[in-house]
Amino acid sequence: MKNKLFLIIIFISIISLRLHAQRNVVLIIADDLGSEYCGFYKSHADTLKIPNIRSLISNGVLFNHAWSNPLCSPTRAGILTGRYSFRTGVGNAVGGVNSAVLDTAEYTIPKLLNSFAPNQIAKANIGKWHLHLPNPVSNYAIPVLMGYDYYEGNFSGALSSYNSWTKIKNASASTCSTYATTEVANNAISWMQNQEKPFFLWLAFNAPHTPHHLPPLDLHSYDNLRGTGADIAANPKNYFKASMESLDTEIGRIFDSIKAIGKWDSTDFIFIGDNGSDGTVSLANGGAKGSVYQEGIQVPFIVSGPSVVNPGRSTEALVNTQDLFATILELFGDANWRNRVPGTIIIDSKSLMPIIKNTGTGVRSWSFSEVFKVPTVAADGKAIRNTKFKLIQFDDGRQKFYDLTIDPNENTDLLLGGYSAEANENYLYLCTEISNLLGRTDICRSSTGIGEQSKEFSIIIGPNPFINGFKIEGINGEHGTFLFSSEGKLIYSGTAIGEQDFSKLPQGMYILKIENLNRVWKLMKE
Repeated sequence: MKNKLFLIIIFISIISLRLHAQRNVVLIIADDLGSEYCGFYKSHADTLKIPNIRSLISNGVLFNHAWSNPLCSPTRAGILTGRYSFRTGVGNAVGGVNSAVLDTAEYTIPKLLNSFAPNQIAKANIGKWHLHLPNPVSNYAIPVLMGYDYYEGNFSGALSSYNSWTKIKNASASTCSTYATTEVANNAISWMQNQEKPFFLWLAFNAPHTPHHLPPLDLHSYDNLRGTGADIAANPKNYFKASMESLDTEIGRIFDSIKAIGKWDSTDFIFIGDNGSDGTVSLANGGAKGSVYQEGIQVPFIVSGPSVVNPGRSTEALVNTQDLFATILELFGDANWRNRVPGTIIIDSKSLMPIIKNTGTGVRSWSFSEVFKVPTVAADGKAIRNTKFKLIQFDDGRQKFYDLTIDPNENTDLLLGGYSAEANENYLYLCTEISNLLGRTDICRSSTGIGEQSKEFSIIIGPNPFINGFKIEGINGEHGTFLFSSEGKLIYSGTAIGEQDFSKLPQGMYILKIENLNRVWKLMKE
């Protein structure tokens, strides 16, 4: 019996080792890289020279409809915990004494990996952290407190200089003069070369985040950049591209090192941008980083490696960056991670394994993003989309609704001119889903047709067109009124709109909304 028991233990140990053997996952995050610069997307507006990143597609799957949060910290918090920002409280980039930071009690990827396979999986976070404030200095130990075995990199957000920056290692700060992108690659290579166990590496570069700068000349192909402040200000896109080329070069060096240590065929790679491109280089005709318009949240997203079945394909599946939480855990074989999270903790992440294994075409019927700041700003809001339509609910009450299949650049707000029965059905679906998600009852408008006056109200607004102002008749008591430009900019809010002088407004269309009435009116200014 003792011999049988011993053999059973040996057998279980061998099975466990095989389960965890040859399982490495490297998550690579590019900072402020929107999909419009990635030539492997049909919707790209420019093409970067990033052959090493592009090479991942031939051995992986390219996600065409991936959403992040519009800013650095919320996206990172969402990946690490698998939870939306309104649950973690991190809705803005961390920075300043009033910043909301990530609660250290959150259940994180490295915490769950350690409970799944104690001391069997090495876990490191190298590069940009940006989830807590650098003061007090005891905060430098937070990455390890949140489950990582090792942390080395830039603890804060943007670097003041890529050539002289504060690096944290072993919870201590020092000044680093090595070019930041190169140093992060050096640190990653060094750490991976010393790992005997399967490993998870969260590798977060600052590039191509501002400040725009001239990288070392051997890392990129731009030989006509002077690197002066004036030249950078005049040509920010070229410096942005040089920064991305340099990042790709260093990623190539990382790939070579993994091949050299014999772990290439046992390593899955995930490459993403954490949000849209910075406004100084964005190619969008609307919003950019910080915005819940497509340009702020649609990001490059590739999963590549031995876990991908039938590689070299793309998918139209809807994806949130929060989905990486469940996906990474399950790439390590942890299919029962939910059992180790208390039922009171809501996890929004959905595993992408059916898409990676090519057993399914999608894992969610809608995706969601949001941004919120203290104090709030006009761009704060929530966005939800399904395969065709997108609804934006701004925190100041404005809404916008788009058909992304025919209007991917969000030029035509369907709420301004009425819409088809199909659009109306999708509007009601999306507003119901976001209402249920947020626990709100004030989002869905009337289904009688936004932009059309309802016959049940005898409301007269005139003159229309107007020159100096207009009056509203047919409502009793004081109602708050809101006047917006056709682009959604708030012009006036209050209860005395009939007394206002709008003679200086530019000619064109304006939108009137009356509080507690589920409709809007179009007015023309002459």
